[in-house]
Amino acid sequence: MVERRIKPYQQQIAEQERREEQRREFRRNQVFGMLIIAATILGWWLLHTNPEWIFPTGWWRP
Repeated sequence: MVERRIKPYQQQIAEQERREEQRREFRRNQVFGMLIIAATILGWWLLHTNPEWIFPTGWWRP
């Protein structure tokens, strides 16, 4: 439900700052979540792929 009364300026500013802080934390959590998902996919791919594709024979020798 929308509040219809006029709020004091300091209260408006405080609410905006709280919303901005919540938005910042939400975005940070989204980024960490996406990084975890990407790392999980990469790890799964590395464990389920042919090792010869990643480390071909003699790759460590010139």
